[in-house]
Amino acid sequence: MVPIACQTRNLSVAYRADPVLRRVNFSVPVGSVMGIVGPNGAGKSTLIKAMLGLVTPLTGASEFFGKPLDQVRRRVGYMSQSTSVDWDFPTTVLDLVTMGTYGELGWIRRPGKAERDRAMAALEQTGIPDLADRQIGELSGGQRQRAFLARTLVQAPDLYFMDEPFQGIDAKSQQAMIDVLKDLTAQGKTIVIVHHHLATVRDYCDHVTLINVGVVASGPAEETFTKENIRTAYEVRSGAEAFLETAV
Repeated sequence: MVPIACQTRNLSVAYRADPVLRRVNFSVPVGSVMGIVGPNGAGKSTLIKAMLGLVTPLTGASEFFGKPLDQVRRRVGYMSQSTSVDWDFPTTVLDLVTMGTYGELGWIRRPGKAERDRAMAALEQTGIPDLADRQIGELSGGQRQRAFLARTLVQAPDLYFMDEPFQGIDAKSQQAMIDVLKDLTAQGKTIVIVHHHLATVRDYCDHVTLINVGVVASGPAEETFTKENIRTAYEVRSGAEAFLETAV
C-alpha cells in the first residue's frame, strides 16, 4: 500500500452563512503531484488553507503523515498566491527567500551565512540567482513566482502546498517551475497544487481532486480527470463539448 502524505476527513468550511466546502474527504499519496481542480468559487484555495490551519473548519480534520499538523509542521511547506506579499516593501529577492528559514530559527536567532547560502541554492534551483540583489518590486510576474517557490524550497519540506503557482507567468518561468517540481517528485517529495488551467492538468498532475464545494472525484488522473467528472464539477450542460475538448 502506498503511504499517505496527507488526508482530510469530513472537512467543512463556511464564510458566515455561505458553505464553501462540504464534507471533503480526500487523500494524497506520497510522491504524487495532486492537482486541486474546480471552477471559480469551488473552494480550492480554501481547502488547502483549512488543511493548514489558516482557515478554521466547521467540521472535520486533516492529517499529515498520519499526524496533526503541529507535530510535523516542518515537513510541510506552503507557497501562497503572490498577491499575499507587499511587493512594494523595500527588500531584496535574497532576503525574501531567506525568510523561508525563519520558522526553524525562531524569534531569537537571525539568519546567518548558512541560511543565506541555502537561499542562494534555492534561487539557483529556480533559475534566478542573478536576481538575488534586486528589489522585489522590480520583478516580473514570473520572477515573483519563482522567488516565491525558492522561499518554499529553502524550508526543505517533504510535502508542498502551492496555490495556483502557474497563474499569470511567462513560458520560461513556467518551464523552470515544472523542472523543479519534477526534481522534487524524483526525490520522493509530495506536491499539492491548486490549478485552474484544465488543458495542462494531465501534464503537471498524476493525481487529481475535482471539487465544487464537495468532492466530485479524487484519485489517479487517468481515472478521475474524465469528461464526465469535469462536466459535473463545472456544471457544464450537455452539448458544451467545445469546453470539454479543451480540458481532456
